This record gives sequence, structure tokens and C-alpha cells, in this order.
Amino acid sequence: MAAERLRRQIGEVPALTAALDERIGALTSTVAAVKERIGASQIARRDIEKDLAVVQGRLSKFKDQLMEVKTNKEYHAMQTEIGTAEQQVRLQEDRLLERMEEAENLATELKAAEAALKNGQADAAKERQRIDAERTAAEGELNQTTAARAALAARISPPALALFEHVSKHRRGLAMSEARDGLCTQCHVRLRPQVYNDVRRNDALIQCESCSRILYFVPPPQPGLAPPSNSVANP
Repeated sequence: MAAERLRRQIGEVPALTAALDERIGALTSTVAAVKERIGASQIARRDIEKDLAVVQGRLSKFKDQLMEVKTNKEYHAMQTEIGTAEQQVRLQEDRLLERMEEAENLATELKAAEAALKNGQADAAKERQRIDAERTAAEGELNQTTAARAALAARISPPALALFEHVSKHRRGLAMSEARDGLCTQCHVRLRPQVYNDVRRNDALIQCESCSRILYFVPPPQPGLAPPSNSVANP
């Protein structure tokens, strides 16, 4: 059981590190997206500035021409052109103001996104250190458990070891179960009285008829003696 737990813990490391990479990737993408919007906004602002320069030049030209008109008809026509040009100037100036406000908002958004990325990278670095430390500890513990298991397995008969391996493989590493109060404590199915009596003798390998785990019995403590352990370690 302990070895299986350690193997699962070690096996989860790639998924944990991938999740960290994904989290940092999302934060990085957010920063890149804001920068892209800033770039697009700057291009649009330059285009507006060019358009504004054109209409301002046209307005200046019309004002100069106004001084040269000789008839009322020409004067009113030029006034109309000037009015139209002034309206276009105001329109471009309004658009330019919108882009300037947008630039300020995007700068604030970029600052927040970069701060979030920086904090996320720092948190991820700490999390990686923790994961690496736990993996190293788990690998060391697994090596010790594997060595202890090998020593114990050498003392067990091949048929008993084969049975244990078979049950462990099909029961996610938990091959044994305590029989208590007439029940298998893993699947909680009541044992037949004769089976329970046989298990209580602890002198043979007996499997639960429901979950197939190898049953064992922990005798109740005798008065004046320390109580026995309530669990049996799987090799």
C-alpha cells in the first residue's frame, strides 16, 4: 500500500508541473495580448494623426483662400468649406482623444498583467521547489520501502507471494484486509461464520469471498498487555 501510494505521488509530478506551465503560459499570453492591443492602438492613433494633419492643412488652405475671394457667392462657398473642414478637425480630435484615453487604460492593464505574471512566476517557482522536494523524499522512501519489501518477500513462500501480487494488482495495491466483527473491513461484506473462524486462527491464507483480499485477524488486547497494532503493512 505504501509503495503504491508513493508511486502514485511520483507519477503525479508531471501533471502538477504541466499545470504550473499552463498557468504561467496563460499569464504570459495575457501580457502578450495586451501588448498586441497597445500596438494596434498606436497604429490607429498614428493614422488618426495623419488624417487630422490632412484636414488641418485643408482648413488652413481654405482660410487663406477666404482672404482672396471677390464675390459674396465665393465667400459663402468658402465659408461652407471651412465649416466642413472644422467639423472634420473636431471629429479627428475626438477620435484622437479616445485613443489617448485608450492608451492610458491599456498601460494600466499592461502594468497589472505584468505584475500578475511576475507574482505567478514567483509562486510557480516556490511550488516547483515544493514538488521537487516532495518527489525526492517520495523517491527515497520508495527505495527504502522497495528494499524492505524485497527482504520480506524473500522470507515468503512463492505461492503466498504470487497470491499477494495478484490481489495487489487488481486491488490498487491494497491486497490485505482486516477481518473484524465478522466483516471484511475493506468491502464491508459479512463473512461466513466458518470463514471468519478460520481467519481468526491466522494460520492460513484466506481470501474475502467478495473482494478477494487476503484476510487477517488482530486479536483483542489481553489485560495488562499493550494492544497490538490494528494494521498489517503490505510488503
